[in-house]
Amino acid sequence: MSLASWFKWNEPPNRISQRSPTEMVVETLMMELSWQIKQAEKQQRERENEYRKIKTGVDYGWLVSYPKHSYDISPGERLQLEDMCSKIHPSYCGPVILRFRQVVAEYEPEAQEVSQLFRSVLQEAAEKIKEEEEAKRLARQWNTKNRTSLSLTTFKSRSRISPFISDIKTISEDVERGTQPNRRIWSMPEFRNTK
Repeated sequence: MSLASWFKWNEPPNRISQRSPTEMVVETLMMELSWQIKQAEKQQRERENEYRKIKTGVDYGWLVSYPKHSYDISPGERLQLEDMCSKIHPSYCGPVILRFRQVVAEYEPEAQEVSQLFRSVLQEAAEKIKEEEEAKRLARQWNTKNRTSLSLTTFKSRSRISPFISDIKTISEDVERGTQPNRRIWSMPEFRNTK
C-alpha cells in the first residue's frame, strides 16, 4: 500500500462531513457521468470487435490493446455540467441518476454523446424542480387566500344569522366566547288536582 493511499483511507471522518450537500450532489452526478462514458467506450469497443469478427471471420480482439479511458469532455463543458448539477436538490440526486441510466440504456450512445444525454436529463430535472416549487408557491398562496376568505365568510355568515343585536343569548355565542352556557331551566306546567 502506498503512502498516499494509506492517508486517503485513514482520513478523519469529519473531513467527509465538511462538504456541503450541493458539493456532494455535484461530485456524485459527475462520477456517474464519468462511469457512463467509460461504459459507452467499452460497449463501443465490443461493437467494433464484433463487426471485425463478422467482417474477417477471425477474432483479433485479444491482440488489440485499448487505452483505459480515451474520451473526456472539455473543461468548459465540464464546468457547465457541474453548474447544472449544483442546481439539483439532494433529494433529486437518486432519481436523476436512475433517469440518466434509463436514457443511456435506451439510446446506447457513443462515448461523445453521453454528456449530451446527461445535459438533457439535468435540464429535465431542473424543469421538474421548478414546476414543483411553483406548485408549492401557488399552494401556499391559495392556502393564505383561503384562510382570509374563510374568515370573511364566517364574519358575513354571522352577520346574516343575527343582523340585529338582541338580548337573547344563544349557545353558539357562548361557545364562540369560550364560556360555559347558562343552564336552561325547563319549566313544567303546573297540574292542579281539582276535585
